[in-house]
Amino acid sequence: MTDLDEVRSVRTDGDSWEITECVGATALSVAACRAAETAQPQPLIRDEFAYLLVSKAGEAWARLASGRLDWLDDDDEYGRRVTDLGRDYQAVRTHFFDAYFADATAAGIRQAVILAAGLDARAYRLDWPVHTTVYEIDQPQVLAYKGATLDAAGARPTATRRAVPIDLRDDWPSALAGAGFDAAQPTAWLAEGLLPYLPADAQDRLFEMVTALSAPGSRIAVEAFAMFRPGADGQRRQVSRERRARLRDRLGLDVNVESLVYHEDDRADAASLLDQHGWHVQAVDSRDEAARLGRAVPDDLAEQTASTTLLIGRR
Repeated sequence: MTDLDEVRSVRTDGDSWEITECVGATALSVAACRAAETAQPQPLIRDEFAYLLVSKAGEAWARLASGRLDWLDDDDEYGRRVTDLGRDYQAVRTHFFDAYFADATAAGIRQAVILAAGLDARAYRLDWPVHTTVYEIDQPQVLAYKGATLDAAGARPTATRRAVPIDLRDDWPSALAGAGFDAAQPTAWLAEGLLPYLPADAQDRLFEMVTALSAPGSRIAVEAFAMFRPGADGQRRQVSRERRARLRDRLGLDVNVESLVYHEDDRADAASLLDQHGWHVQAVDSRDEAARLGRAVPDDLAEQTASTTLLIGRR
């Protein structure tokens, strides 16, 4: 059996991507889950822009975002349950971070920065207070795709939205300042679905720079995740990989997240890093949050979920 350490990352220094390529395709996958959740009879979250953003990328993506599972065989019960599990997870984390922004703005924060924003449509769909500015940092091609798609549909942001097209491995603080960011004002930061896509040293620098730019009263929310939960042995991991590969083949999409993240044993723990930089951190296990919201992970699928902690830090 192939062990986790043998699944090599395809990432390279300075790599970039279009929305359907490499890490860009993971933004489509996440938005597809939000679109599928929105299509459910009783959705946990609503993202009316997600289907528009995903379906423009092609027919296979539109099928994934539709919320229907007719691309699976009728007897593929495992595929249906795992697909539902992925949709539930994205709904839970989206709900958590939506609530985070609501709490931050209720406390008077009027400046938000979404790191690696991808196809996040919070600048358009959340009820932001007046005079709120939302900065979105991501690869130029990704932000251009999102902006052009939403502009063509006549979508209008509910806050002042400022795109900051730059790689987070580059000098993004200067680009952010150039877009009008005010480091003297409290900020609500978000790092959702980001950390494993950065090299360990870039992750460390990210927290250092965020802290340096954070005035007293700032907050940060982070999704800290690993591909597998602790204790999952090599054979079970490989079975999971093979099942997920069959689902990708059935759908006609080749998005293998495991090959797009960095596998580094010396990666620092996100909560510990925040604590070292002076943030007061609260941590929630994603499975506990899912159970609280009525989306409990079935026991027999527990090993199919990522090992994820949702963090909120305060300055």
